[in-house]
Amino acid sequence: PDKPSIAVLPFQNMSGDPEQEYFADGMVEDIITALSRNKGLFVIARNSSFAYKGKSPDIRQVGRELGVRYVLEGSVRKAGNRIRITGQLIEAASGAHLWADRFEGDLEDIFTLQDQFTSRVMGGIAPSLDSAEMERVKRKTTNLRAYDCYFRSLAALYRFSRETNEEALAYAHQAVLLDPDFALGHMVIANVLVQRWSFGWIVDRAAEVQEAERAIRRALDLDRRDGQVLAICGQASIIILRHLEEGAGLLDEAVAVDPSSAAAWTFHANAEIVRNEPGKAIADLERVLRLSPLAPGKWYALTLMARAHNMSGRHEEALPYAAAALRLRPNFPHALIERVVANALADRLDASREALAIFRKTQPDARISTYAPIHLPPAGILKYQAALRLAGLSE
Repeated sequence: PDKPSIAVLPFQNMSGDPEQEYFADGMVEDIITALSRNKGLFVIARNSSFAYKGKSPDIRQVGRELGVRYVLEGSVRKAGNRIRITGQLIEAASGAHLWADRFEGDLEDIFTLQDQFTSRVMGGIAPSLDSAEMERVKRKTTNLRAYDCYFRSLAALYRFSRETNEEALAYAHQAVLLDPDFALGHMVIANVLVQRWSFGWIVDRAAEVQEAERAIRRALDLDRRDGQVLAICGQASIIILRHLEEGAGLLDEAVAVDPSSAAAWTFHANAEIVRNEPGKAIADLERVLRLSPLAPGKWYALTLMARAHNMSGRHEEALPYAAAALRLRPNFPHALIERVVANALADRLDASREALAIFRKTQPDARISTYAPIHLPPAGILKYQAALRLAGLSE
């Protein structure tokens, strides 16, 4: 298939307990169902992958026989009232391990345990698959198809610079030129523009608003059942179009369609902050950090966590989240702002001024009078303006 393809093999029952066989098989079925919700994946049906049950096949052979790029395998082991589940994602052609995780829990509520592991698998392998696809297209020298342009766009997007943002937009345009009905191509245009607006790299505000709206409408018209499409379009609706209620509604749909998507829950948390519900945002973000602790966008979740704590008046608690976000993405202006605000409102004025000096290098035109970001509710804007005034930002 043109898009990334995966088979989930039956998990091995290492317990010697036949009852665990049903548990292991049910968990694999749940994982297959969850993966099938991702419209960007081709997932081998259960009947085909379960042909390997009770065998120890060579992964390269599985890849050839089923025609897939990736294979997920795992095992279940019971010891007393505890159970240990392991899973690993393998690139079929090379045999390279892309992701692995282990999960342990009590057998008292075996179905809850099954759901928890399924969510953890989904949160872990989604970014691993994206990274693997980006590496794969880097090695290609043939003409690129629309899907290859999509992943090249993502690869450029994740390098987080003004120049690579331009490159990402060019690849996204090429993707939809090759296939005008490619929902993910239109979605990635919106995603590139969200990054541009978040980092302050806007080139032509009015033109970018129009382009974002076209991309959002087209992506939603083509596939409104894809959680990823709903999540990106919801975030773009809030950040660029300033359509809070529409964007929040799309994000409600996104987490309902794909409850294992760390990105969807992250953007949902942003909507909760804009709605002036920082407590709900913190709950969303705690879920994100459990679902996908190594996701490429973790720095944004940490920034939002700092913002939610600042909005809640817990400025000392906001500081470590802002610091963690800046370790991962030092040039992100919104994480710098959270550090400025947290220090100013925690009576750490010297530290606040130092943070402001770094922020002004990234945003030299920033002024209190023009600081009215869409990602804050009206009360939050006044609070942040007061903090920035304390830190010494010009009026």
